[in-house]
Amino acid sequence: MPRGFGCKAERGRLTLAAVALQDHITRSVLVRNIPRNLPVSDASRGAAHVSRKHRNHNTRQSVICPEQTQGEEETEYVLDRGPPPPTLAQRMGLVAAPSRRLTAEEWAEVKTRSIQEGDSTQPCVICREEFRLQPQVLLSCSHVFHKVCLKSFEKFSGRKSCPMCRTEQYETRVIYDGARLHREKCAVRIQAFWRGYLVRKWYSNIKKYVPPKDQQLRRVFFEKKAVQRGIQDCPICLNPLGSHNGSSKEDRSVLLLSCSHLFHEPCLQAFELFFHEVKPTCPLCRSHYAKMLVSN
Repeated sequence: MPRGFGCKAERGRLTLAAVALQDHITRSVLVRNIPRNLPVSDASRGAAHVSRKHRNHNTRQSVICPEQTQGEEETEYVLDRGPPPPTLAQRMGLVAAPSRRLTAEEWAEVKTRSIQEGDSTQPCVICREEFRLQPQVLLSCSHVFHKVCLKSFEKFSGRKSCPMCRTEQYETRVIYDGARLHREKCAVRIQAFWRGYLVRKWYSNIKKYVPPKDQQLRRVFFEKKAVQRGIQDCPICLNPLGSHNGSSKEDRSVLLLSCSHLFHEPCLQAFELFFHEVKPTCPLCRSHYAKMLVSN
């Protein structure tokens, strides 16, 4: 081996390592500090739109959740872009390679853990409001937030860190558990109101025909029923109720029976003495009754 060959090889490796590290740092700084409001021409904007649409379509197709049920707008998909190709420094082992993306099975485990913890049933920890129908994201650390709230948190904090557990460089997935729970809650409330309306309507009809058990309410019930019937004559003597007979100038007392029929008190007493029944029955409907003085 020629003299000085080892030193040249070592210097070459150091030079290659320095170039690789410089390239890695340059790419990292450029990716992190690219402004988002640069002027873009129409041609480049159209090409970017087509490529973005194609990339999102491929991403959605590759990570469709097996429990998807309601259309394209309800399809769960990973929101993060794919990892960039490894740099030379990462291929040489000088810099740690980026972590691999989660698989569909790992996402299923993350979502199962989130469901067990009940994150979607609780308000968003950033804005403290319910999820309802607003876009919702699930992090790879199993925490759930509003999509807008998480984006604002990343913007003002200046780094990608979970607001709950401070996990760095997480992955986000758009889910619809909060919207599904909100729709179920609204459906339950609508059904409860409708059933309450039916029960109240049924009860108002029942009150027209079934007398209550309370004595005061029962009395009012039979008085209203007697008034509704419009009875003006005593069924026994066929004289008007409240009118006086030939021998007395005073009005006769009127009795109201529990079956809602009205009689003159002397007429009903005479009827009871004539039949000598242990439990007297109404002269009209033949039902056992309890009587009450209505007027004198």
